[in-house]
Amino acid sequence: MLVRTLSGKAPKMTLPKGAVDTQMHMYLPGFPALPGGPPLPAGALPDADQYRQFMRWLGIDRVIITQGNAHQRDNSNLIACLNEMGDIARGVAAIDGDTPETELDALADAGVVGVRIMDLPGGAVGLSALEAVDDRAASRAWMLAVQFDGSNILEHEPRLKKLKSRWVLDHHGKFFSGVTPDSQQIDAVKRLIDGGNCWFKFAGVYESSKSGAPDYEDVAAVARALAAHAPERIVWGSNWPHNLAKTQTEYPDDAALTDTVLSWIPDEAGLRLALVENPERLYGLKPFASKEQ
Repeated sequence: MLVRTLSGKAPKMTLPKGAVDTQMHMYLPGFPALPGGPPLPAGALPDADQYRQFMRWLGIDRVIITQGNAHQRDNSNLIACLNEMGDIARGVAAIDGDTPETELDALADAGVVGVRIMDLPGGAVGLSALEAVDDRAASRAWMLAVQFDGSNILEHEPRLKKLKSRWVLDHHGKFFSGVTPDSQQIDAVKRLIDGGNCWFKFAGVYESSKSGAPDYEDVAAVARALAAHAPERIVWGSNWPHNLAKTQTEYPDDAALTDTVLSWIPDEAGLRLALVENPERLYGLKPFASKEQ
């Protein structure tokens, strides 16, 4: 049975006060997986108690809980998780163009500040709903998380340029065909960032790297280029509890992974931007002032 490491030697890199984990999933008892999505993660249910231990280990102060694909468009588990975690947590839900306003009100009351597009197998809402979901997000000043095979970003760029919401290109762009800093796809990412409402998320590097652990050098090269291009548009997520890991050998060393990924940010100023100030702006969070915030 897979057992998640939740404590141990801290990362060598000290996270700044107010650090935000912008990409993780949480699951509470009583919310089974739904048809159309993947099963719940392997091992013990990755609940709030486990994640609180994880936060203490890495030095995370705030969190964005993302609706898991296992629950498709039923955000009940997400709402329960937000209630459990309290004011240090905000949420990213799965909605579509037909989601009732009353449901959006309930999501907002629970702490939802964004919605997601996940145009990969198991995703609840794909790119076909991009404009409709963007309309709903923009009407409430929510952000939009967009995930697809970034190898096709040139095809999608005209639509992405028209998004009205603040939005983030998820999971290192998931360039499954492999790209380099000089690729046309990375030029497109830079153009989108320069458009004024696009961010880029460092999370789940192992999902698209072809060179692999421990250095993930192919993704690292792109990440360094984008962090140098626009340090004010990078955010970071742990991707806990690493849903794709089915066995112990597949499960990453989170302290080492954190050190590796954050080393792609060139300096302390950039690190504070990526972990504190950038997520505050993208997700509409209050500036960090105390543990009670």
